[in-house]
Amino acid sequence: MKFTFNALLFLLILWGCQRKPTNENKETNLNDPAQVIINPVLPGDRPDPTVIQIGNEYYASATSNEWAPLFPIYKSKDLLEWELINYVFPEGAPKWAKNNFWAPELSYDEAQGKIYAYYTARDKQSNRLSVAVASSNSPTGIFEDHGPLVAQEVGSIDAYEVRDNDGKIYVLWKEDGNSKGLPTPLWAQEVNEQRTRLLGEPIELFRNDQPWERNLVEGVSVFKENGYFYATYSAGACCDKECNYQTGVARAKKLLGPWEKFSGNPILVDNDDWKCAGHGTVVKKDGDYFMLYHAYNSEGSVYVGREGVLEQLTWTADQWPIFENKATYSREKGMINFSDDFEEGLDPLWQWRVTQDIKFKTGKDGLVLQASEENEKMGSLLVQSTKSTNYYLETSLNIDRSDAKGGILLVGAAHNGFGAPIAGIGIGASKDGLSLFETRNQSESILKEKQIALEGKIGLKMEVTEGHLLRFSFKLEDGTWDTFDHVADASHLVPWGMGFRLGMFAKGKENQRMNFIRTSIVNK
Repeated sequence: MKFTFNALLFLLILWGCQRKPTNENKETNLNDPAQVIINPVLPGDRPDPTVIQIGNEYYASATSNEWAPLFPIYKSKDLLEWELINYVFPEGAPKWAKNNFWAPELSYDEAQGKIYAYYTARDKQSNRLSVAVASSNSPTGIFEDHGPLVAQEVGSIDAYEVRDNDGKIYVLWKEDGNSKGLPTPLWAQEVNEQRTRLLGEPIELFRNDQPWERNLVEGVSVFKENGYFYATYSAGACCDKECNYQTGVARAKKLLGPWEKFSGNPILVDNDDWKCAGHGTVVKKDGDYFMLYHAYNSEGSVYVGREGVLEQLTWTADQWPIFENKATYSREKGMINFSDDFEEGLDPLWQWRVTQDIKFKTGKDGLVLQASEENEKMGSLLVQSTKSTNYYLETSLNIDRSDAKGGILLVGAAHNGFGAPIAGIGIGASKDGLSLFETRNQSESILKEKQIALEGKIGLKMEVTEGHLLRFSFKLEDGTWDTFDHVADASHLVPWGMGFRLGMFAKGKENQRMNFIRTSIVNK
């Protein structure tokens, strides 16, 4: 059976109750010198983070790329510790959209009591990147999709909602001109109160016209203070090994301009612990402003992906917000130890490709994953994002209840460019034996194999070091671990715009299955 929304929502509530923030009963004042921000506040691949306040609580989301469920929603009482409580689209993509699920932006309408989730996705019919919106009566509720609002010829991305001084609501977005070698204007256009239709004509706010901004400006976030509208925005290359992302700020007395850019830009640049920082949202707490943005940590780099970092804004004498650029990597390094026996359903941390109608059963016998030849011939995938560079993934299989090839793998991409198809390295088992493989461009290469008749319960292990070096082991029923004499280097499979994923696969015909009994992720 396919995982249903009601089952997912139940598991999210149960999971959240079991994994509460460590300091949820404390009143946290981020301005207290004794209170240290433990970064990353959103570990792992959490690009383009957004954050809003509703009452005394904060809610955040982040880019999903091509991995469902789409657009996780996190809850916090202090901006520091977050728990996963929902997804905007828990069952996968809206019918009109096919991929590039980027840049969610949450907005709360207090008068309506509604939360709106703007997002970017690519339209199936036009193939254009589009700004769309969905809404719900609660961050934990079901979101109704209202579809695209704007899709310019070169693409429209990175929406942000602002209410002007006269009460009108505007949607801001970036025209994705850099994808065609063109400038990247930031536009504003009025939207109706239901957020279903743009009104009037778009008005350009500003574009990339400064040397440091290079080929684009994007990821705008607007807040009001000192009689000004302030807009933080990002520029440069965000998402690959050669990234040079930085963040600037502009201000205007009126939302529709004219806008003035800060002469001291960029205000957020690389430091010892974080690089390519940007595309975040500014939020106010305890009278001061903080920005939740993404950045690669210097150690994990592109292998882990862009993580959620929180940093306070300070002010110049002439009322410009700036950063001290002193955010550190202060969270204990490593994966959060994880284990799933699948008896009570699928843990909400598991992800699958948004293009696949994933099918599985869970229960006392574990997870029964329906096989396929999808996902660039790697089969059906259930994975999680990495949060560290040193860990191991372990699973136990019941071969007697399986007739497909299945196991564990690290999922990346065929190359580090935009739009590259996924690829992976892993260990697979079937009744005929074991194999280490790399699947790339729909072609499987066998790295090592062991032809042996398998039966009963077996164990598979993938040990990851430095984020990209992989060593594999297996254990027969009632046996000890036996390690393959081979180290695979996955560095050439780092994907554009996201870190590695790791998890389970089942490869074969649709009438075949793989039975996983328990899967664990352990920090080294």
